[in-house]
Amino acid sequence: MSGRRTISRPVTVSGIGLHLGRLCALTFEPAVVGSGIRFRRTDLAGHPETRAHVSMAIAAERRTQLGDGDGALHTIEHVLAAVAGLEIDDLWIAMDAAEPPIMDGSAEPFRVALLSAEPRVHGGTVDLLRIKESVRVVDGDSVYVAHPADALELEVLIDFAHPRIGVQRGHYVVTPESFSRELSPARTFGMLSWVQELRDKGLIQGASTENTIVLDDCDVVGTTLRWADEFVRHKAMDVVGDLALSGMRVAARITATKPSHRGTVTLVREMLAHALPVQTEVRVPLGIDEIMKILPHRYPFLLVDRIEEMEEKKRIVGIKNVSINEPFFQGHFPGHPIMPGVLIVEAMAQVGGVLLMGTVDDPESKVVYFMSLDNVKFRKPVRPGDQLRITVDLVQLRNTVCRIKGVAKVGDVVVCEADMAAVVRDR
Repeated sequence: MSGRRTISRPVTVSGIGLHLGRLCALTFEPAVVGSGIRFRRTDLAGHPETRAHVSMAIAAERRTQLGDGDGALHTIEHVLAAVAGLEIDDLWIAMDAAEPPIMDGSAEPFRVALLSAEPRVHGGTVDLLRIKESVRVVDGDSVYVAHPADALELEVLIDFAHPRIGVQRGHYVVTPESFSRELSPARTFGMLSWVQELRDKGLIQGASTENTIVLDDCDVVGTTLRWADEFVRHKAMDVVGDLALSGMRVAARITATKPSHRGTVTLVREMLAHALPVQTEVRVPLGIDEIMKILPHRYPFLLVDRIEEMEEKKRIVGIKNVSINEPFFQGHFPGHPIMPGVLIVEAMAQVGGVLLMGTVDDPESKVVYFMSLDNVKFRKPVRPGDQLRITVDLVQLRNTVCRIKGVAKVGDVVVCEADMAAVVRDR
């Protein structure tokens, strides 16, 4: 796990929803470090946003649903399975309808779309859900047991009274490679005998033999199975998607007997209640592309080139490379170039701003305003060719107001230090 992952560019897929039967265009979009997975309803006023998290899940028949009412999101499990299967941590999912397109009934079209958008590491630490002890959940016919482990391992059993299904078992160690090879193309399925009852309930309005494996009393109708045990593989794929509602990558060995969406959501809640503390130290540097997604500053006033270290809500270390090409050296001072002290302080403030953005939800819509400076000291001039190494510690955080302490060094020599107060506001 070299760091959190997002995608490099937006990508869109379109089609009809399985249950609601409405057309939907879904766009995967890059997100900043720490955003998590978030949906945005572009068809509704204000484009309301919903975090892909178990706290937003509600009970729904034959699907995973987030929220209720007009802003609800239906049947999101295949989309989330593709996201989790590729180990993508930060992502916006924009939809112009309440339900994603069902595509071919599997996660594969979403996985292929995400791959075309070039997933990449963009910094930050990976949040990993590990459990302290074994967890057991019973929800109707669904039975789950989760054990501590170093990776996600699934053992799934299903039992349907149909000659093409019967009892099927599958064992999968889930990685991006194995998810692609063993689970992602497995399609949803249903019995002809279910159709009228479900449609009377307003469900499967968009279902067809193009997006669902349909079975009559004896056999599969209108398609060829991709595997003889495609049914248990699809159920395992659903489990991967619903586990994504933990908001983290999952490391556990899970046995799921007759899994359901409601049962897996219940399991996620229990695993979170028995979770080990999440490590928050960021080990992977943030480059200028990631910094520009966090800070609103641009040339000639972006004064941070790289984030070297960050411990969320505690401490950050940033780098500013000082070049003779800096525009302020033209007038400060001709023949004796010195970096203005106020810009050293500004560089410290910007490094602190990156740290503060990690304390709020939806950082793309926020901006940091600095309120006061105290105990500012300039110890040594900073000249072209120097590299500022700026350390900022979070001293106090109360709601959106905070106090931080910054120290800037060139090599081992302190050149500037200051105490600062700031507030986070909407842009």
